[in-house]
Amino acid sequence: MEIMFMGINGTEMVILVIVALVVIGPKRLPEYAQKLRDTVRQLRRMAEGAKDNVKRDFGDDFKDVDWQKLDPRQYDPRRIVREALVEEDSAIREAKRREQGGSGAAPAAVAGTAAAASTAEGTSASAAAPPSPIERFQAQYAKRDRSAPAPFDADAT
Repeated sequence: MEIMFMGINGTEMVILVIVALVVIGPKRLPEYAQKLRDTVRQLRRMAEGAKDNVKRDFGDDFKDVDWQKLDPRQYDPRRIVREALVEEDSAIREAKRREQGGSGAAPAAVAGTAAAASTAEGTSASAAAPPSPIERFQAQYAKRDRSAPAPFDADAT
């Protein structure tokens, strides 16, 4: 008896009904069931009305919206930071390639980032590209002593 209603199986549903019978009482249960039904119907009407208003306000542009892209559950901050670091790393490498290729047409922001990265690593602009931020983090993480407890900052908690 596996009824999946919002993650509630059949046994849990029976327990909820019994609790409702005990708490509300058999005399008032039909009244509360009717109120619940009316509330659900009203919420459905409100949702449909809101959807119709949005469709009317946005017109034909509303049909082209990809709602999966706008779902906030898909955003993983770790992935966003990782992608930003990779983009920055690829911009630095592209700027270095342009400098080494002799074109010299690298944008100022990218060239400044590349110069800062090369000075931070202690290498010259003509040396090999520095390791990516992800590679630096992985190397630093590999050196960490796992037998020692993690650092704790009482002021941060």
